[in-house]
Amino acid sequence: MQIPEKVALYDRLGGVYNIATVVDDFIDRIMVEATGGPQHYSGRSMGDSHRHLMITAQEWQAFLDDFQQTLGKFNVPQPEQEELFAIVESTREAIVISPLKENPEQAHDAD
Repeated sequence: MQIPEKVALYDRLGGVYNIATVVDDFIDRIMVEATGGPQHYSGRSMGDSHRHLMITAQEWQAFLDDFQQTLGKFNVPQPEQEELFAIVESTREAIVISPLKENPEQAHDAD
């Protein structure tokens, strides 16, 4: 049996335009409403928006690393970075798949 090649998250997201749409949604949902901004998000839940993407813990960590680099690039003060990371981290459970769901065949083999 041939093991299927893992498709990159970039491709699973649908490329640059879909990623830009996700980023815009992220800004509306997390970076504005959660930080006390005047806008109010009225879209789908985090789980509904991300579940089908099968985002792994490694991919989540890569996202956090990129987020950290962006905040550093723009000299966001450390206390605000920590607050932003707490907001983003609060969405992890709805976005990242569990290891058992990530590779159900492996979990089944362990039985």
